[in-house]
Amino acid sequence: MTDTVTFTFTSALDGFAFTAAQAAPQGPRKGGIVVIQEIFGLDEYVLADVARWAQLGFEVLAPSIFDRAEPGYVAEHEPAAFPIGIGHVQSIGLEKMLSDIQACIDDLAPRGPVFAVGYCLGGSLVWLAASKLTGLAAGSSYYGSMVAANAALPLTCPVIVHLGRKDGHIPADAVKAAVEDAHPDVPIYIYENSGHGFNNDGRPDADLDDAQMARARTLALFQAHGAA
Repeated sequence: MTDTVTFTFTSALDGFAFTAAQAAPQGPRKGGIVVIQEIFGLDEYVLADVARWAQLGFEVLAPSIFDRAEPGYVAEHEPAAFPIGIGHVQSIGLEKMLSDIQACIDDLAPRGPVFAVGYCLGGSLVWLAASKLTGLAAGSSYYGSMVAANAALPLTCPVIVHLGRKDGHIPADAVKAAVEDAHPDVPIYIYENSGHGFNNDGRPDADLDDAQMARARTLALFQAHGAA
């Protein structure tokens, strides 16, 4: 089960109060995870991911990073939703979304190591968070469109990157080349049977074997960097 909770914090930016999906760990706590959404909000796929990590023993927070523009925003995965989501990103700005992620990291940190995993927009934000935020033990970035443009940023924690070979939005080889040029030690995984959004079980671009392999690699990364 996941519960929606309201976090109030005083950020250096605006002290905004936002909502987040929260799930308690099942069994012994292994660490904390911040799950970062796609441009569709905290939809069924994000909540499924929150529950999946909680079942593995992690305390999970998924911030609703569009709350400043439209509280509780959730959209279907259809073409009409893309300009709305992109508009929310542009109106809020990356700095404020990162500040919400930092607030979640800060909340989880007193109880153990904190990790981040994100998808699409969230994949980009994981990459940026690994450079600009504090307190992350490791991050797993899935098909983020901003990763290549920000590949040269210094990283403060280990990161892995997942890309779909059939992704019509993000050229996997170009992203891999950009990241490897700046960070040859960062693992870049390209999944040959998958397109964009392949972590979302049941979606047209999803391949279950690829999704499970990426989740296993993400779990192994977290375990290698402090997850009990």
